[in-house]
Amino acid sequence: MGSQRDPGASGRGDAPPPPMDARRLLGEARVARLATVSGAGIPHLVPVTFALAGDTIVTAVDHKPKSTRRLRRLTDIAENPNVCVLADHYSDDWDELWWVRADGFATVVEDDAERAAALAPLVAKYAQYRDRPPAGPVILIQVTAWRSWSYT
Repeated sequence: MGSQRDPGASGRGDAPPPPMDARRLLGEARVARLATVSGAGIPHLVPVTFALAGDTIVTAVDHKPKSTRRLRRLTDIAENPNVCVLADHYSDDWDELWWVRADGFATVVEDDAERAAALAPLVAKYAQYRDRPPAGPVILIQVTAWRSWSYT
């Protein structure tokens, strides 16, 4: 991947293909950070489990303990659907450092029939979800721009 960066796209629409290593690294990552911004411009960052399905990132509100069911990420997306997802890897061997960022447009799926289909990639990736799939809303992020970096 080198220090190659994909210029990406702005606005809605199809994202140009990311460098193949960026897609692979993001798809294999076990956790990422979801960044949202409220309608008032206040940023919010939260770690999420996720799955990559083509140019769509799938994440959901699951059963892990939360302080409230009215999660700020859902409110932020309703006010401003522009989000980004960041996955990274740190190592004391800096030759192994990398990060991948996917900017996109998020929608929240709450309809049971749509949720079941949307959850499939997430359930396939995480064994914890096979016996207990997320019961909360599903967030679908259509990637509009890819950015990536690695030390080597």
